[in-house]
Amino acid sequence: MFRNKFISALCGIAAILCIVNDASAARFKRSQSSIVIDAASGKVISASNADERRHPASLTKLMTLYLTFDALDKGKLKLTDKVKVSKHAAAMEPTKLGTPAGNKITVELAIKAMIIKSANDCAVVLAEKLGGSEDNFAKIMTKTAQELGMKHTTFKNASGLPHPSQKSTARDMAILGSAIYHHFPQYYQLFSNTKFSYQGKTFYTHNHLLKKYRGTDGMKTGYTKAAGYNIVTSAERDGKRVIAVVMGHNTIKERDMKVASLMTSGFKKIKSADNNKQLAQLDIKNTPQIDNIVSADNNVTEVEEVTAKADTWGIQIGAFSNYTKARNYALSVQHILKPAYAAKTSVNVEPFSKGYSVVYRSQLIGLQKNEADKSCSQLQREKKSCIVVATDNKTQFAMVNQ
Repeated sequence: MFRNKFISALCGIAAILCIVNDASAARFKRSQSSIVIDAASGKVISASNADERRHPASLTKLMTLYLTFDALDKGKLKLTDKVKVSKHAAAMEPTKLGTPAGNKITVELAIKAMIIKSANDCAVVLAEKLGGSEDNFAKIMTKTAQELGMKHTTFKNASGLPHPSQKSTARDMAILGSAIYHHFPQYYQLFSNTKFSYQGKTFYTHNHLLKKYRGTDGMKTGYTKAAGYNIVTSAERDGKRVIAVVMGHNTIKERDMKVASLMTSGFKKIKSADNNKQLAQLDIKNTPQIDNIVSADNNVTEVEEVTAKADTWGIQIGAFSNYTKARNYALSVQHILKPAYAAKTSVNVEPFSKGYSVVYRSQLIGLQKNEADKSCSQLQREKKSCIVVATDNKTQFAMVNQ
């Protein structure tokens, strides 16, 4: 009889545990968000709950990396610079590199550890270097997010460790991923690394798609209990690139299978759209001449002048996906102009957002209308494309990245 009572008690406890586990599972049952974009045009290929605000987890590190790449691009930081690990950084919860407080690591190591190991301590090291403190850096992160068009994103730390107010959306993360790819192609290649070594130990990437899905070359995974399994990834096939985001999955396998499926579907849709476009072009018998096409080293941008009334003028000579390239090209063209005109011009690089892509307009400004006309004519004779533009902020341009 005692034995029967004991068994009954055990069954009761087991039933209670099942109820608790079911309640716990229900508490963390979550919906998923996703989006896939064409990286070249910025067009959305597919989306589901893309504007639902949720915890980004370590996808947060993409913004920390964006600001680090920006500092490197502007010469404020070097990959070889050594940065000190503070007590605050060293105290971060895993995953981390584990460098003791007071020691120094290079910026390059910190970047690799963030991308490959998702090291929280390294995110804080860079945040404190660039922002003075992690709290201040988080404010810069949020401000930059707003400038990029990430309307529903708030950052509270540099790593993605849990914070109730740190939230983003799949759409915003796609904007960030696209910005990194377009703004910093010289650093984007770092996302393709699958391992790095530190103090005799080798660390391997959390992004299994780099090996499992053809064409994948970045970007970042993320996980916390509240967020679920997230990923921002990008892949290129046959000259076409997609950027995909999935958030809120319950397992790594589920997340990876979902994003792989979305990217495959994205590539098929891009190919189908291209085929339809080619067929449509075959039906056009009398194609009108297209004016105002600006090209620079195979970077072609269509420019539509909306108004052209101004006191000061300039010449637009190209559009690029990278600020540095746009500026360097403008400087090289400036030397070609007649000395009298070259001396009057200054380089102007204007970012312009189109969907999820950003192009940088390369201009030489500060001329009178007749001087701009003559300068552009000179460049055209030398096989350089250009267009005369008004530069008193009354001229607007509609640009499409090709």
